Amino acid sequence: MTSLEDIIKNLDENKAREVIINFFSSEPKIAFRESKRILCIQPHADDTDVAAGGTIAKLAKEGKEIIYVTMTDDRLGTFNPELWPEKLAKIRYLEQKEAAKILGVKKLIWLNYRDSELLPNLEIRNRLIHIIRRLRPDIIMTVDPWLTYEAHPDHRYTGILACEAALFSAFPHACPEDLREGIKPHSVRFIAFYWSRKPNVYIDITDYMDIKLRAIQAHKSQFSDNWETFEQILRAYSCFLGKRIGVKYAEAFKIVKPSHLHCNVFTEDL
Repeated sequence: MTSLEDIIKNLDENKAREVIINFFSSEPKIAFRESKRILCIQPHADDTDVAAGGTIAKLAKEGKEIIYVTMTDDRLGTFNPELWPEKLAKIRYLEQKEAAKILGVKKLIWLNYRDSELLPNLEIRNRLIHIIRRLRPDIIMTVDPWLTYEAHPDHRYTGILACEAALFSAFPHACPEDLREGIKPHSVRFIAFYWSRKPNVYIDITDYMDIKLRAIQAHKSQFSDNWETFEQILRAYSCFLGKRIGVKYAEAFKIVKPSHLHCNVFTEDL
């Protein structure tokens, strides 16, 4: 069998780099097709619906099992000073349940950390590791924590914690109490980042755009006041992504394997 080194040793640097990147990129292109259970770890109740609702609806229609983990309680998502945080958190919970029905999401898990105050720590990481091992997803979908200029800590740290949990869930002595309870380690095959500046997989959502928009509209507390403007932006962005693969509407993801997230200098370019 010809080794990767044998293939690149007589190539110039640019060609060698292209071969290596293609080598690492082959599996992510089939990630959604080969995944039966998708675990979406999101900062807030509407994030996955906005970024990937078309893909979620499409996967659910194909018979995939979709599970959402929402990290925070969404108590901060309003500009209305008369809407108290505790009341908004309850509203957001009900809105997400309605949106999930529209998209075909089977299970919702809320971790209820305070909105805007999420910080990475071992307690949260171990909690996510436990969830991953218990649910045993094929792919984890989350926000890209390395998006340039992302100021919201919930977004940055949700992505970071999801990555760390996906990486360490395969190691038996990470979160060792799971072993003592008979919960086995689990190797996640793929991680799919949305809102990524360097996507490597595009999903045609032309047939699911209206379903996505209906689900987002279910988050009334977030979008009822500016829906026309927001819908226009969403359609334009999805149209822009669609142009890259020759369809009307698309969503984009950076899909990698957990092994790509440790000491791999090529991951950014996959």
